[in-house]
Amino acid sequence: MIDSAFLITAFVSLFVVIDPIGLMPLFIALTQDNTAHERRTIAIRACLTSVFLLVLFTALGEAVLGFVGISMAAFRVAGGVLLFLTALDMLFERRTKRREDRTEEEDFPDPSIFPLAIPLIAGPGSIATVILLAGQKPGIEGLAAVIAIMFSVVAIVFGFFMLAGPIERILGKTGTVVVTRLLGMLLAALSVQFILDGLRDFGFAA
Repeated sequence: MIDSAFLITAFVSLFVVIDPIGLMPLFIALTQDNTAHERRTIAIRACLTSVFLLVLFTALGEAVLGFVGISMAAFRVAGGVLLFLTALDMLFERRTKRREDRTEEEDFPDPSIFPLAIPLIAGPGSIATVILLAGQKPGIEGLAAVIAIMFSVVAIVFGFFMLAGPIERILGKTGTVVVTRLLGMLLAALSVQFILDGLRDFGFAA
């Protein structure tokens, strides 16, 4: 039986890492010359592609780590460090700036696969998170729970994509910045927990 604390932690972790609110203005920028129908098509393709990649890593990530000789404890520590760096980026706006620079440097008629699906939705942070979460709850039940939560977060991303224009007008620039800062603080705390869990597996933490 999967406890509710794990489900809440998994959902919050993935939500914060994928950051649907932060993706929203970038989706608008990437699709500003597209029609409403084209925007919907791009959003669907981006979300389906990212779901496929995240399911793949959720199911096979730990096996791949074992094949190359990396323990799950080591990956928890490394993943926690990666998530902490992501949190710092969110807190100091470096993450949004890098995303905006990436979108300005690339000029693709269809941004659904790159850069939306990869690496904005299914990026290193979200891939590390699903592998870590699946490692915390081994077995079919845990795998199904992580995949279901991942589906729900990507569905929220799709919803934000579809409501990007109205939500941006409601929140405004200041509101978006405030929410991003709060999510960054939460992610920093969760990333420290990942590191402590990995150190505990090595016997370095109580």
